[in-house]
Amino acid sequence: MKGIVFAFLAGAFITLQGVANARISDAIGTWQAATLTQLTGFVAAMLIFLFVRDGTAVQLKQVHPLYLMGGGLAAFVIFSNVTAIQHVGVTLTIASLLIAQLLFTFVIDGMGWFGVKKQKIRLPQIIGILLMAAGVVMLKM
Repeated sequence: MKGIVFAFLAGAFITLQGVANARISDAIGTWQAATLTQLTGFVAAMLIFLFVRDGTAVQLKQVHPLYLMGGGLAAFVIFSNVTAIQHVGVTLTIASLLIAQLLFTFVIDGMGWFGVKKQKIRLPQIIGILLMAAGVVMLKM
C-alpha cells in the first residue's frame, strides 16, 4: 500500500511540477526553467539527505557510474514536459507521458535491463496499453 501511495504522490507532483515549469518557462525560457528546477530540486534533496540520513555519501561509490546519469536525464524530462505542455496542454501531455513510461518499462522488464528481473509481458498488459492509447486519442478529439 505504501508503494501505491508514493506512486500516486509522484504522479501528482510530476503534474504540478510540469505546470509550474511551463509557467516559469513562459517567463524565463525552457532551459532556464529546467536549470532552476534542477537547482531547487538538488537543494531540497540535499536538505532531506542531511536531516533524514537514510544513507551515507560513502555509499555513492557503490553506484554503477551509468546510473549516476539519472539526474542528468531529468533536464531532458523537464524540457520535454514543458515543451509538450505548451503545445498540447497538461492533460494530453500527462496522458502521453504515462503511456510512454509504460511502454518503456515493458521493454526494460521484458529485456531485464538495468538488473531488473525479466518479466513476461502478457496480453492483458498489451490490451491495457492499447486502451490507454485509445483514451489519449479520445482526449485529443
